[in-house]
Amino acid sequence: MTTETTEASPSDPSVGATADIPKAWHQINWRQAERNVRRLQARIAQATQAGKWGKVKALQRLLTHSFSGKALAVRRVTENTGKRTPGVDGAIWKTPEQKAVAIQTLNQRGYHPQPLRRVYIPKSNGARRPLSIPTMRDRAMQALYLLALDPVAETTADPNSYGFRRGRSAADAMEACFIALCRNDRAQWILEGDIRSCFDQISHEWLIAHIPMDKAILSKWLKAGYMENRRLYPTEEGTPQGGICSPVIANMTLDGLERLLASHFPKEGETREASKSEPDPICGRLLRHRKLKRTSGTRSQTSGGAIHERTRLGTLSRENRRHTYRRRV
Repeated sequence: MTTETTEASPSDPSVGATADIPKAWHQINWRQAERNVRRLQARIAQATQAGKWGKVKALQRLLTHSFSGKALAVRRVTENTGKRTPGVDGAIWKTPEQKAVAIQTLNQRGYHPQPLRRVYIPKSNGARRPLSIPTMRDRAMQALYLLALDPVAETTADPNSYGFRRGRSAADAMEACFIALCRNDRAQWILEGDIRSCFDQISHEWLIAHIPMDKAILSKWLKAGYMENRRLYPTEEGTPQGGICSPVIANMTLDGLERLLASHFPKEGETREASKSEPDPICGRLLRHRKLKRTSGTRSQTSGGAIHERTRLGTLSRENRRHTYRRRV
């Protein structure tokens, strides 16, 4: 397999360190940039599968310092739905010149994220959900480091995790539930879990210790604080809802919960040790609701979460009666 250095000429700044001279936005070869990033991401995933974490760290650094990665990060934040939403500095990148200059600002040395702009959006129950909006530069930095973190997250994710996953959707979750529940030996108990303030109460110490990315950058993001009514408030826990990296970080925090439940509640006729190697999306016959909530709560509390009161246990027949389905004509 050819390596990156043999495919790119020494003068090509698309791989490795960013060139000193800004490149015109419309002159960027986006297809080549995407190939460069995908190639590095594939190598990161392979190193993760092999358990070579030193190589993972080296490849992540190469990707986050590459011109291709920085260009794609700027393109993402300037072409998504939030491209016209500024942070506390009120700046947005609209012109090609601004975007080209922005690529050169994505440097780790001397980087200090600005506080988040706090806004609130209404929830269905009448409450308000806090949303924290980073500046354009901080969003681009998060998008850049997400390119390096995403291969690790996808490689180590639970097999039946579907929320905020690349290439997965609610339809895939429905298919997995149907396959698990259509068999004759299907489970008879359904757990509907809800973790209270999942984003808001994740422990910063746990994240810094377990998320495989640059610790200094991650710590700066978590401790940036937020602005509300022209006052600066510190952030002692949680990851902000509104950050590009937040969904992936929350998923990595919950990874392992499925295997833990499967090991504590094996399928009927299966020992605990056997169930560890083949987890099932729907846990086996659950003996006590209180024990289940305690098991789930222990895993979530290690990272700062807590089981919500809406968490409940029901039988399959009860769930079928609770939900009515109408055939489309």
